[in-house]
Amino acid sequence: MPSIEIVPGKTKVGWIGTGVMGASMCGHLIDKGFSATVYNRTQEKASGLLDKGAQWADTPKAVAEASDVVFTIVGFPADVRSVILGDEGILAGSKPGNIIVDMTTSEPTLAIEIAETAQAQSVYSVDAPVSGGDIGAKEARLSIMIGGEEEVVTALNPCWEAMGKTIVRQGGPGAGQHTKMVNQTLIATGMIGVCEALLYGYKAGLDLDTVLKSVGSGAAGSWSLTNLGPRIIDNNFDPGFFVEHFIKDMGIALSEARKMGIALPGLSLGEQLYQAVKAQGHGRLGTHALELALCQLNDIDWKNR
Repeated sequence: MPSIEIVPGKTKVGWIGTGVMGASMCGHLIDKGFSATVYNRTQEKASGLLDKGAQWADTPKAVAEASDVVFTIVGFPADVRSVILGDEGILAGSKPGNIIVDMTTSEPTLAIEIAETAQAQSVYSVDAPVSGGDIGAKEARLSIMIGGEEEVVTALNPCWEAMGKTIVRQGGPGAGQHTKMVNQTLIATGMIGVCEALLYGYKAGLDLDTVLKSVGSGAAGSWSLTNLGPRIIDNNFDPGFFVEHFIKDMGIALSEARKMGIALPGLSLGEQLYQAVKAQGHGRLGTHALELALCQLNDIDWKNR
């Protein structure tokens, strides 16, 4: 393997997917001195990055042709397959020695397929899903879970450090995605607890902000309670992470669990509850919109309480 050197001001970065998280993440790379070429299905969502000096490309292939390292963070596994393996995808425009970094939460098997296909073209591939939501992306303190060749992952440190605070290589191709499934399983069941607890507190007549002062710093504390609890109380259900994307993630985790022959009843319950959230018309809200579904189940109008 040739020596890989990634240096701000020298290494050309490509970015595909400038949504809730991607725009902030790419912006941090630009702030660190990387030049960037970007693509998104809706060009308007890339306007902030273009204002920061990024260049626009009309296809993922064109992004790759202008870049040494291309990052992707898109919606679904089908989108990952299209932007990387499609006729106008990243691999079609990649040169030997280029690096593809998929930060979408996607299928471990797809990550392995991409790595094997890229290797046949002497291109490196890394799967690096993240956790931390829109807040973590904006504040550059994401947890980044990485699968890929150790030398490539290490070479990417200037990029990881621009976007995240917890940066861990978990193993080879697919290991990052498997770790993200662990993360999503934890969140699914934890969010049930957060939303049910706030519902209980409301019905008990407690002041919920005061309740959070007591429970948030104790054994019951969690990232979801600290960061999303106040949003739930304030009726702010804007997405840090879309419900419909979370349903996708839970589906991947349950599918992988079936392949491994293990039962995850808590995750199954979480997936069913979130299907209800989506059925009630909240698929484009944040994951904490689970509160609305639980309240509807109990005939409570949370927003007008």
